[in-house]
Amino acid sequence: MTTTGSPASGAAVGFGVLGPVECRDGAGRPVRLGGPRHREVVARLLVARRRVVPVDRLVADLWEEPPPGATGAVRTFVAELRRALEPGRRPRTPSRLLATEGPGYVLRPDPGADAVDAWHFEAEVARAAGLAPAEAAPVLDAALATWRGPAYADFPGARWAHAERARLAELRLHAVERRADALIRSGAPREAVWDLDAHVAEHPWREDGWHLLATALLRSGRQGDALGVLRRARQVLADQLGADPGPGLARLEREVLRQADHPDEAAPATGDEVWSSAAAAYEGSVPARSPARLEATASLLRELAVTGAGGLGAARRHRAAAVAAAERTGDAELAARVIGVYDVPAVWTRVDDPDAARTVVRTAERVLARLPGDAPETVRARLLASVAVESRGDALAEGALPRAADPPGRAREPWRRRARQAADEAESAARRLHDAPLLAFALNGTFLQSFAHCGQAARRDAIGAELVRLARTHGLLGPEVLGRLIRVQALAGLGDLPGADHQATIADHLADRYERPLARVFTTWYRALRTTLATPAATEATEAAYAEAIALLPTCGMPGFATGLPALTRLAPVVRAGALPAPEAFGEADWGPYAPWARPLLLLGDNRPDEAREALRTAPRPPHDLMAEPMWCLLARAAALADDPVLAARAAVVLGPAEGQQAGAASGLLTFGPVAAYLAEAREAAGG
Repeated sequence: MTTTGSPASGAAVGFGVLGPVECRDGAGRPVRLGGPRHREVVARLLVARRRVVPVDRLVADLWEEPPPGATGAVRTFVAELRRALEPGRRPRTPSRLLATEGPGYVLRPDPGADAVDAWHFEAEVARAAGLAPAEAAPVLDAALATWRGPAYADFPGARWAHAERARLAELRLHAVERRADALIRSGAPREAVWDLDAHVAEHPWREDGWHLLATALLRSGRQGDALGVLRRARQVLADQLGADPGPGLARLEREVLRQADHPDEAAPATGDEVWSSAAAAYEGSVPARSPARLEATASLLRELAVTGAGGLGAARRHRAAAVAAAERTGDAELAARVIGVYDVPAVWTRVDDPDAARTVVRTAERVLARLPGDAPETVRARLLASVAVESRGDALAEGALPRAADPPGRAREPWRRRARQAADEAESAARRLHDAPLLAFALNGTFLQSFAHCGQAARRDAIGAELVRLARTHGLLGPEVLGRLIRVQALAGLGDLPGADHQATIADHLADRYERPLARVFTTWYRALRTTLATPAATEATEAAYAEAIALLPTCGMPGFATGLPALTRLAPVVRAGALPAPEAFGEADWGPYAPWARPLLLLGDNRPDEAREALRTAPRPPHDLMAEPMWCLLARAAALADDPVLAARAAVVLGPAEGQQAGAASGLLTFGPVAAYLAEAREAAGG
């Protein structure tokens, strides 16, 4: 635990929660906090991370059955804590560290990460992710050394501490594994073995731990021990989880066995040679017009799509042809399998090729209608999941949408209603069948159809968390990366930046280890957003972070994601500051799909109010996707400035559920600032 700052600000006080809760002053001396209830008040406020905790919430958290006078007792605890934490504060002057705010209290340690050991630990783990292995290992060593026991060890049964304790414990295990990985990669595998042996003994369900231990032994020349570890892992996973090892452990076991059987053999064939040989065997064995070729092609396209921009573009181009060819065979089940096997994780809510998406959805619906009654339920469910995934955003919309259509969240468009129905049916079938890969695909559809209302970040975080749990249990790499990225977006929208940082770090590790380069595009954009959330005003650091993110767009292979984003990043600081965009500052900027909602503000900034009102009158409703909230905020501000009370009222209703969030942060890309500011403008313009 470290302390920084001046006593006057309260920043000289440092807190430790990685073990029993403790506090020290700027000189490192213990601060006596009082009895267990006093320490629990401090711990509960630290869990809130500088957010206000109402007094009634504190009372409910401290006592299962609050005694008479519990509220007064909490106020007494707070008064005594203030005297202990700020002994030099003059009487009747407000506390800067443990402040009264609104209905409750807020504890505000130093703004940096060092004032609370858990925050410092998180920051160091995140920093290590960007370092070379030889540099990362000592950073993680030092970070792990800050742990004195289980987090919030004084309060093992407290419900309020459960989620935070579990999150920190998971991050610690991740750090142990990343330290071992760094040691192995930097040429010191022997140093990793002892800690990993203890790690897998204590946490036998973590496959990464077993994989790292076997790798460390193999790199240390202990081939037999490595094989023994892998066989022990297989037995433990079967006994405790009833599961076989995941693909990574299975591959490593095959590699160790091959070396054990042929220790002196020549160098094995390269990946290119194995691929060429297998492809030649396939060409010679499978007839040219065999249905098996179509299924194999569809499977190949699925794998191709996750290899990077070039592979994604090629898969997109060839998939529609494969789907059409399968339908032409007249075999509905074959066509269903060719469509449904393409369960490529989709985290962005605007499709890259709307025409191709419409074609796939229409074909899937025709095939669904022709499937025989005895067709496997998994085949039908995969088709339904495909409909949900391909119908995301406004993929099926033709032309402009009506300005004042349905009430917010109510979808009269048959295609939208059908897409949500398909997502629900696919998810229900997958749960009924206990089919993990199918459920992961269906949950992807559920996520992409979860944008009927603004302010749904918490719901999407729950979907992402379920995907991660499912993937970790069943060894599903793609769904785990998807779940991590969904959680990055959702946690950013909810303001839980340490949580989002943790998910982004794991996503990066998975992307590097298993060659999923597109995940890095989203985590790089998130880290640019994070600089804005930390310092809303434009800074050199913010500009540099966004320049790095924008540089990835031309080659990412995702036009539905990339188009228009650079212009929005330039507009964001202008609207956050409450200003109008100066026309000369944007010139010929490419607004892409966001043009209808940026245009009214641009016209107002060019002093063309009549044209701005006309642009508002003809503007379509923003699509139900990750960018809905920021686009509605642009409309809300333009409606307020252009004196359009009808649109302002509609924007106020739509944005209401997101009032406590940052506009756009849940996209994981950028923010226009607090939604509350735009809501206030819209409500005032609407006359209420």
